[in-house]
Amino acid sequence: MEILETIGFDLGHGETSVAKAIVESIEPPQMLEINNKKNQITALGWHPQLGYLVGEQALIQAGVTQLAISFKQKPNNDSKYRETISTFVATYYHLLKESKQIEGNESSYFYVGCPSGWSVPEREEYQKLLQQAGIPQLNVVPESRAAFMQAKEAGKLEYEKLLSSVLIVDIGSSTTDFTLVKSLEEIPIDFGSNALGASLIEKAIFERTLAKHEQKALLEKVFLEYPHHQARCELACRKTKEDYFSNEQLYNDPQTFARGFESINEQIYFIPQVNKLTMEEILNQPLPELGQKSWVRSFRSALNEAKANLDQLGIVPKLVLMTGGASRMKFTHQISQEIFNDPETLLRPDPEPERCIALGLARVGRWDLRATAFKQEVNQLLDSNKLKQLIEKHIPELIELLTQPLAESLIKNAVKPGLKDWQKNQIRTLADLEISMKSRAEQWLQGDIVQQIINNQCINWFNNKIQPDLAAETDPICRKFQIPRSSLRFEDSIDPAFVNPELRIGDAILADTVAFIVNVLIGGGTVASIITLILTGHLTWPIALVYGASVVAAGMELNRKNVQEVIKTNVDIPGWVRSSFLSDKKIDDMGEQIKPELEKVLREQLIANQEAFDKLIAKVGQGLQKALSTKVQEAIILIQ
Repeated sequence: MEILETIGFDLGHGETSVAKAIVESIEPPQMLEINNKKNQITALGWHPQLGYLVGEQALIQAGVTQLAISFKQKPNNDSKYRETISTFVATYYHLLKESKQIEGNESSYFYVGCPSGWSVPEREEYQKLLQQAGIPQLNVVPESRAAFMQAKEAGKLEYEKLLSSVLIVDIGSSTTDFTLVKSLEEIPIDFGSNALGASLIEKAIFERTLAKHEQKALLEKVFLEYPHHQARCELACRKTKEDYFSNEQLYNDPQTFARGFESINEQIYFIPQVNKLTMEEILNQPLPELGQKSWVRSFRSALNEAKANLDQLGIVPKLVLMTGGASRMKFTHQISQEIFNDPETLLRPDPEPERCIALGLARVGRWDLRATAFKQEVNQLLDSNKLKQLIEKHIPELIELLTQPLAESLIKNAVKPGLKDWQKNQIRTLADLEISMKSRAEQWLQGDIVQQIINNQCINWFNNKIQPDLAAETDPICRKFQIPRSSLRFEDSIDPAFVNPELRIGDAILADTVAFIVNVLIGGGTVASIITLILTGHLTWPIALVYGASVVAAGMELNRKNVQEVIKTNVDIPGWVRSSFLSDKKIDDMGEQIKPELEKVLREQLIANQEAFDKLIAKVGQGLQKALSTKVQEAIILIQ
C-alpha cells in the first residue's frame, strides 16, 4: 500500500504533540488534536470503566486509579516502563485513527523523536519498543534533526546557513542536547552525563513546596499509598514553572507569585508558588542529579564544553538554534549569547518550541520519502545509457570546435616562428627546419596555450551542446519534486568549481581532454604532416627552380620525392637570399594557405582515433555522473 502521510510524533517527557504531512504535497504539516488540544501533557491514566486515558483526560477524569506522567527515558528492561510507553503510544494511535485524523495502517508512516545523545542501539531498541504498540510503519530519529528541518522548511534558515554550521540546543524536560549540523550531517556533541532537563526545576519546586507544607508527613503518606496524587502535584509544579517563565516580568515583585493548585481532598491542598527571588534560589541550588552543581551552573558548563569541542574542530556556528519547551526560559538565551558571542554567530530561539519537534518530525518523514524517490529518479538516469549516448552524439561537434583554433594556434606558435628562424639563417637546412618545427610543435602541444584553447572549446561544447540535452533529462525530475531546475544544471559552465571546492570535476574532464588531444596529435603524426605540407607546396619547388641545375648535376633523378629529400638534406640557401625568397608577408600568406589543409589533417586524425574518443566519452560520462551525484546531495536540501 502507498504511503500517503507522515506523522510526526513528539513523545516528550513533559508534553506530547502530533503533526501530519501529506507526502505528495509541499504544504506545511498540520498539528493534530487529542482531547481537542494540540499539545497534551505526557500522562497515561487507567479508569476501571473508561479504560486508558491520555493527557488532560487522565488528569481530570474522576475515578482514575492509576496515573503515570513523565515516563519518557532511554529504553531499558523495566517491565512497567515498557508497558507504560507501549500503551501510551497505542492509545494515541487508536484515538488518531478513531477521529479519522490519520489514515493509519500502511498508509501512515510514523516518525518518533528521541534525544540526539541516544546511541544508535538505544534508538533501535526504542523503535522496537514503540512498534509493539501496533504501528506498522515507524521510525525513530533525533529530535535535533526535526528542529533543523522545521527551521529549514519554515523559512527560518537561509540557504547559506543550511550548507554551513548550525548548532542546535534542544532543552527538553529530561535532557539538554547539543547537535552540530554541518553540510546537512548531524553530529551530536557529548558533554558527559546528560541529566540536564527542565523537569529538575519543577522537581525542586515540588520538594521545596512539600518541605514547607504544614501537613508534610501526611502528604508523604498519601503519596506513598496513592502515587497518582503525587503525579498531579508534580504537574501543578510544572504549570507553576511554565507560568513563571512565560510571564517573568510579572513576578519581579516579592509579593507576586506564579501559583499552581492541586486538591488532595477537601482539607488538604498542594499550592506551589514561585517568584523571581525563589526561582533564582532554585536555579542556583546544588542538585544531586547534576553532581551537586546547580541547574544554571550545569547549563553554562555544558555550553562551554560544546563551545570548546567546536573550537577544537575550528568551527564557528553561523546559527545557534534553540528549541525544546524549556528554551522559553530567557536566562538560557542570555547564557548562550554570552558564550557564543562571535559576530558571525546568530542566536535564534524557536518561536513555537512546543510544536517545533512534531512539525519537524512530520517534515523529516516526508523529506526522507521524497528525497529517496528523487535520488532513485536521478540514479535511473545515471544507470541508463542516456548520458553516454548524449555525449557520443556531440563528439563530431567537439572535433569541429577544436580543429580551427588548434590549426590557427599551431601555425602561429610553431610554423611561423620556425620559418622566421630559417628566414634569418638561424636554421641551416630544411631538414633542420623540420626538426626545429617538430620540437616547437611538441612543446606547443604540451603547453598552456593549447590547454587554454581546448579548455575554452570544451566549455563551449559542454554549455551549448551537452548541457541543453542534459537539462532536457533533469528538468522534468526537478519539476516533479518541485525544486528549481537549476538544482541539477551546470549553468555556470564546467570550468569553475561548479559543484563544490573539493570536486573540480570540470577541470578533471578538461585535463583528460587535453592529454588526449596532445597524444592524438603527436602520436598521429600531425607535426610530420605539417612539415610535408610546407615542403611540398611552398618551399621545395621554388628552391628547386633556383638550384635545379646543381641537383641534376649531382646525378639525381628529378622527381618530386627525390628533389624534396635532396633539398631538405643538402641545400643551404645563403642568408642574403632568404629574406627576399621568404619575406614576412610570404610567411603570413603561407600560414593562411596551409590552414585548410592543416584543419583537414587534424580533423582526420581526431576522427580516426575512435578508440581514444571512446575513452574520452567514458571519462566525461563518469565525470558527469560524479558531478550529478554531488548536485543531488545539494539539491535534496531543497526538497520539502
